Amino acid sequence: MNLFDQHACMERTGQWRFTPPTHVVAALGEALCQFAEEGGQAARLARYSDNCRTLIEGMEGLGFKPFLHPSLQAPIIVTFHAPAVPSYDFKAFYNEAKRRGFILYPGKLTQLATFRVGCIGAIGRLEMQQAVNAIGAAMHELGRAR
Repeated sequence: MNLFDQHACMERTGQWRFTPPTHVVAALGEALCQFAEEGGQAARLARYSDNCRTLIEGMEGLGFKPFLHPSLQAPIIVTFHAPAVPSYDFKAFYNEAKRRGFILYPGKLTQLATFRVGCIGAIGRLEMQQAVNAIGAAMHELGRAR
């Protein structure tokens, strides 16, 4: 959905460029209402920043090191170095975290072994701590399985 072209077409003709994506428009409207109800950009940023701090502190407590220096870290997604243990296997780690209800992202943007954890969405501090707990349990399970 090219919003710029859609806006230009609507301004010019009063019509959608193509068949209106009613479900997308309804979802966008609801997302904007939720955004306003939360307090707008400042409130959303504060929640994401708290999520990020909760995640990083918890992961550091488990021995994981963030890839980026804190001055460069945005509160959207955090990349962590893979654990420096010979038996580490991302796919097994991913499956153990997934089994506990959390999805990890493989680290695709570095030449080092990394993985990523998101801090955004309809989540808060509690869910971030649950993610940390699940990651810790996954690592424990993998260590026992080896």
